[in-house]
Amino acid sequence: MSPSRFKKPKNGRLTLVQQQFNKAHSSLRAIGERGNSLLQMTFKALRNVSRDPWRIGKIVAVALTILHIDHDFTT
Repeated sequence: MSPSRFKKPKNGRLTLVQQQFNKAHSSLRAIGERGNSLLQMTFKALRNVSRDPWRIGKIVAVALTILHIDHDFTT
């Protein structure tokens, strides 16, 4: 199966491996969602993105760099 979340089959249960995969996927996704939320709360420009999708990556990279400097993160 592809590396995406497993859906519960009709009238069935997920295997233990599928359940573990879903839990790991959810944990990683939660980290990304929290990071995205922090960036959006810190930088108003990222709340309502309607800019060129090719440029938004650069804007987010700069915002993340500023956030790291502001919070003294080294990685």
